[in-house]
Amino acid sequence: MFHTKTKHIMEKRLNLGALQPKGYKAMVGLEAYLQTSELSKSHINLIKTRASQINGCAYCLDMHTKESIQNGETLQRLFVLAAWKETDLFTEEEKAILGLTEEITVIHQHGVSDAVYKKAVELFGENYVAQIIMAVVAINGWNRIAVATHLQID
Repeated sequence: MFHTKTKHIMEKRLNLGALQPKGYKAMVGLEAYLQTSELSKSHINLIKTRASQINGCAYCLDMHTKESIQNGETLQRLFVLAAWKETDLFTEEEKAILGLTEEITVIHQHGVSDAVYKKAVELFGENYVAQIIMAVVAINGWNRIAVATHLQID
């Protein structure tokens, strides 16, 4: 028996930036703040890519994997990012960031564990962890906007 795959074409939805410019501008402002934070480009890219994987945001995954590569990230690490716990390709610091990113992204499941939070503060200090949290909040917001509005990859 032959099975044919049907291509599901997602219908474009509203343009949030056009309909709610003040709200959209606030999101852009949060993004601009992150670019001036102490967070390294590598750390920001890991946060954005991993959260986008969890949230199933194709638009953001496309954008942030391209940015990661432009900023020197290896394809190998991008290929195994979803299984970061199973490899030694990521540093202790990166694993702390990824753990915090995952727990914040799925915060409704178990919250943020003391172990993950304390490890991040131990490695980075409270100020850097605060910036990590803001980066995770920002990408989760962007993911939800992109998924809810069916933002399309160019």
